[in-house]
Amino acid sequence: MKKITALLCGVLLAGCSSMPVTFQTPLNQVEGKDYKVLGESEGSSVGVMLFNIIPINQNDRFMKAKDEAIQKLSGDRLINPSIEERWFWAYLFNGYIFTVKGTVVKDLTQGSSTPEIKTNNDTQGKTINEKN
Repeated sequence: MKKITALLCGVLLAGCSSMPVTFQTPLNQVEGKDYKVLGESEGSSVGVMLFNIIPINQNDRFMKAKDEAIQKLSGDRLINPSIEERWFWAYLFNGYIFTVKGTVVKDLTQGSSTPEIKTNNDTQGKTINEKN
């Protein structure tokens, strides 16, 4: 009986775990120079607790909603996020609808956002900058 109790306690303590969802927004980034705004988007995902014990899509629903919002506009990140969660109950399960809305951006690589500048020296020693 002690083994069963210890096993049950171990299972309950181990339980379910998930990774936190992060909305990575590096500091000091300038729109147009570091990233391009693609537009507003929204993503959602549903998770269920069957018999209020068995999680189905509970741990991944946050990441799935965020990824859906980003992929709709083929972006890299989501900035200015707002999140909403709605719950519903049924006889055998509880449901959780997670929705994220935000601005989807595409990160620009070095060199693609600004034109390359060549420097030429004229005969009088002045520096002339020419854009390609």
